[in-house]
Amino acid sequence: MNADGTGQRQVTHLPGASFAPYFHPDGKRIIFASNYREPESRNFDLYLVDLDGSRLEQVTTSPEFDAFPMFSPDGKRLVWASNRHGAVPHETNIFIADWVEGERP
Repeated sequence: MNADGTGQRQVTHLPGASFAPYFHPDGKRIIFASNYREPESRNFDLYLVDLDGSRLEQVTTSPEFDAFPMFSPDGKRLVWASNRHGAVPHETNIFIADWVEGERP
């Protein structure tokens, strides 16, 4: 949207919840968390989408909760919160990974 609040537009049109958006440093894509594949579940994964809502790409595939993604300013690292590998149910930890660009559909 514009700074004055006009020009708002919806980027995703997915069932379930989509939240915690964060811009990729290239300014052309957004990473976010969603459970759209299983809208009634807590199985959230990370997805990347172009600003116009095209080229939705799944980033994580854990059967656990993945959310709150953020890129390093140079775009070389991705950090997010996840329930994966928890010692107790619902334990949430912070994960970091090198971001490697690949071919996109």
